[in-house]
Amino acid sequence: MIGPIHPIPAPALPASIRGAGESPGGGAFGQAMAAALQGVEASGQTAAAAVEKFLSGDGEELHTTILAAQRAELALEMFLQARNKVVSAYQEIMRMQM
Repeated sequence: MIGPIHPIPAPALPASIRGAGESPGGGAFGQAMAAALQGVEASGQTAAAAVEKFLSGDGEELHTTILAAQRAELALEMFLQARNKVVSAYQEIMRMQM
């Protein structure tokens, strides 16, 4: 007679890994993502300030304004690509069979 199949218990995680997910900021990874997001936000604010100065005629040159806007756009694009890679890696891990 064939017996029932029992699930395999998941291995216990070390305390250093368990603690990282339980902290409010998500550990070092969460801090890195928060810092990257703050950098993107700062870049966007710099670009917005440059555009406002240009439009008000406060001496901001056109090429400086365009460079600030391009920097902000590239920073956002890079952050989104990194986020997409993290989400993709997470989805791939979740598809793995244990």
